[in-house]
Amino acid sequence: METEEFQLPRSRQANERLHAMIPGGAHTYAKGDDQYPEHLAPVISHGHGAHVWDIDGNRYIEYGSGLRSVSLGHAHPRVIEAVRRELDRGSNFVRPSILEVEAAERFLATVPTAEMVKFAKNGSDVTTAAVRLARAVTGRPRVAICGDHPFFSVDDWFIGTTPMSAGIPAATTELTVAFPYGDLAATEELLTRYQDEVACLILEPAGHTEPPPGYLAGLRELADRHGCVLIFDEMITGLRWSEAGAQGLYGVVPDLSTFGKALGNGFAVSALAGRRELMERGGLRHPGDRVFLLSTTHGAETHSLAAAMAVQSTYVEEGITAQLHALGERLAAGVREVAASMGVGDHVVVRGRASNLVFATLGENRQPSQQYRTLFLRQLLAGGVLAPSFVVSSALSDADIDRTVEVVAQACAVYRKALDAADPSPWLGGRPVKPVFRRLA
Repeated sequence: METEEFQLPRSRQANERLHAMIPGGAHTYAKGDDQYPEHLAPVISHGHGAHVWDIDGNRYIEYGSGLRSVSLGHAHPRVIEAVRRELDRGSNFVRPSILEVEAAERFLATVPTAEMVKFAKNGSDVTTAAVRLARAVTGRPRVAICGDHPFFSVDDWFIGTTPMSAGIPAATTELTVAFPYGDLAATEELLTRYQDEVACLILEPAGHTEPPPGYLAGLRELADRHGCVLIFDEMITGLRWSEAGAQGLYGVVPDLSTFGKALGNGFAVSALAGRRELMERGGLRHPGDRVFLLSTTHGAETHSLAAAMAVQSTYVEEGITAQLHALGERLAAGVREVAASMGVGDHVVVRGRASNLVFATLGENRQPSQQYRTLFLRQLLAGGVLAPSFVVSSALSDADIDRTVEVVAQACAVYRKALDAADPSPWLGGRPVKPVFRRLA
């Protein structure tokens, strides 16, 4: 089907209804219709496995499902069965459910580098709790974030550092400083400049590139020498890098770590984990000042904890991480081959670990281009591929991957035409897609 013929009239109407009642038209900015070509932001009816259907009746092969959270595919039978078992038994009580200790035992068995765990509902809950705990334990005010990583929390200590900083006092933002990934010397200079002021270093242990040799161990040594807490944000790396996250793969143990996304396969559950000495400061068995660590009404919903337990069991017993890597390697190889064959191998670029692939769309000057991203996404959508990234789920089949590569080949042919014309605008169909973090709407 030609892109010009591909339309989503019902989704377009539904997006108008969404914007009329929901600020931004979605509950996550990364799901907003501004992230998609104009009038081609499908509104989803349902999903199963690696496929989703929009309300216009189109079926898509889906990537990056649930912003990387649905790594086993939609409505995974083992997860759904575990959730269904709990639904008739009640979801929330005035005292802890026995499921809370069972879920904690399962988590700590899967992530043996941690000694205690506390569950919550989303990633920001637990990253902010980690920062608060680090400040309480060290008595220091500053937070050092890795400036090369795009997102840590919706809370003020992080969002104040982004272009969407409206509503956040400058005094709060000034307490957050940044260090570059992979540069131990620059990080040590930062810690020396703010000697005895930095409570923690927080970073994703890995991203689109592998950690340089010795880097994570070097950060561990720096944190110890300067008396600050080392926090690994494992929202993305957790389960996708190994069942025990990046810390399990690379063998460097942080003081605290945070998990979410893949942990619930779409159900709302996140985790703060770490050393007992630190975690217990948010408990009742220590002599120091109490830390209001995490106290959430819905943090221990039984069905979400059951989902997390089923996910972890499935990963371990079925070797899901290895499956994700194999699928990603097949996809990356196919995309690189067809991009090269269409003469756009230097412009459509696949990056990242095989289990967490993204793509870059580069213009004539080989710089990232929102216009060429728009062109590429339009062609993918018309071919039945919904792919803000190329992050795979284990529900994808080899046939799904092969079909995706076919659609990418068709998109690359159009991409080549736009490059030859030095003007992608005839293939955009409207305004370009926009970055999530920007000052003005």
